[in-house]
Amino acid sequence: MKSTVEHLSPTRVRINVEVPFDELKPDFDRAYKKIAEQVRIPGFRPGKAPARILEARIGRGPVLDEVVNNAIPAKYQEAVVSSEEVTPIGRPEIEVTEIADGERLAFTAEVDVRPEIELPDLDGLTVEVDETEVAEDEVTAQLDQLRARFGTLAGVERPAQDGDYVQIDLSASVDGKEIEEATTTGFSYEVGQGGLIDGIDEALRGMSAGEEKTFTSTLVAGEYADREAEITVKVTAVKERHLPDADDEFAQLASEFDTLDELTEDLRERLGRSKRMEQAAQARDRLLDKLVEGARVGGEPVPLPESVVQAEVDTRAHDAVHAFDHDEDRFAEFLSSQDKTREQFDAENREEAEKAVRYRLVLDALADSEQISVGDQELTERIVYQAQQYGMPPEQFVQQIQQAGQLGVIYQDVRRSKALITAVRSASVTLPDGTAVDLSDLLGPDDEETVEEVPGEVVEAGEETAGDSTGPAGDAPVADTDAPAGDAPVVDTDGAAADKADAKA
Repeated sequence: MKSTVEHLSPTRVRINVEVPFDELKPDFDRAYKKIAEQVRIPGFRPGKAPARILEARIGRGPVLDEVVNNAIPAKYQEAVVSSEEVTPIGRPEIEVTEIADGERLAFTAEVDVRPEIELPDLDGLTVEVDETEVAEDEVTAQLDQLRARFGTLAGVERPAQDGDYVQIDLSASVDGKEIEEATTTGFSYEVGQGGLIDGIDEALRGMSAGEEKTFTSTLVAGEYADREAEITVKVTAVKERHLPDADDEFAQLASEFDTLDELTEDLRERLGRSKRMEQAAQARDRLLDKLVEGARVGGEPVPLPESVVQAEVDTRAHDAVHAFDHDEDRFAEFLSSQDKTREQFDAENREEAEKAVRYRLVLDALADSEQISVGDQELTERIVYQAQQYGMPPEQFVQQIQQAGQLGVIYQDVRRSKALITAVRSASVTLPDGTAVDLSDLLGPDDEETVEEVPGEVVEAGEETAGDSTGPAGDAPVADTDAPAGDAPVVDTDGAAADKADAKA
């Protein structure tokens, strides 16, 4: 077999393949056997008719079609493997250019490829991250949140104010017609919380139990979306929240500590660790942006393979509509509730898809440059973690991703993550005042990966087509956007106190 590569652009090639018929003998043997089992010829058992008899009966054409259809995928893969010039990242477009019976088969394959990317010097990169100093008001806020979990509600005989909980009955009507799905009774709501109905907080402030008020608001969903409705709210009870005193007794109730000082110090330490994790994530994300910004192909920014971008666009759009059972009308209603048109969604979707593909290309080039490999243990840990995310036994998860051909996706996720962490280790990380930041305790040893996963848009597909990035459920992406390759870092700012609170609640 002979093959040559034509570079149509930095991201697309045409592979020309010519195969002598002598190399196709195994394919002809398989074709004759398959056809013989399908065609009944008097005097011969199924599958036993000789080739010359078959061709006399059905002609040479069906045999050649069977041979060509079976041989081309294998010969294409063989041409790709033999070439050191290309790394395909999409499905090829095949065109048969010649079938000279008895002499040769010739075809071309146009396919998107990963461009040859020149990366900036990692040692010369500097990224700036935020301070991690914990303010006292942050500690106080954490303590107040914990106290709120042990708070109690008590009825009061006074008008409602922000922070109070009210029990309300709601109804709505448009042009005098009551909307059944907008009617509810006995609903508990925190005044000032927002997110229920525009205007509800303004109406509730100052209302007492037994009072009723009507106001107008624009509906955001349902049959009457974007229509003005008359909203009637009746307050049946007003309750205020009482928080336990912040003292040693509360510390013993809500946590494993004996004193409030110990509890407060634990909250401070956990907030500090949380900020350190945020700092590491900032370094990771900002360094990735610098890598992409500095990456070049022939002196120009990294070009994007259009078919891969389009596959990513289609996948993201499919996933978005899938959340609404593929009901385009419901999806349109949702976009309207977000003050967004379908055209705006499509534009933003494409922008994010282009960013995702560019990130993947750069990280793959970085992984190659740093000779990043993935061990069985690392791959297993990621699979187990993602199986937990899907609520599936690991064995079942592995079986489904193998059936979907998605094991390579997970492998690429881990490899890219490791590559990015290698870059973070090499780069200079500083505070705004120029002070160096040491993240080694969060990055782990050189052969491990303990920082959180790369940004969500990075971890969909690798050298596979972006549109194939689906999980065991068919529509769910396999690559978990927050999953680390190893153990998931747990940042719980409530810490042991919160855990104990859950146990006692």
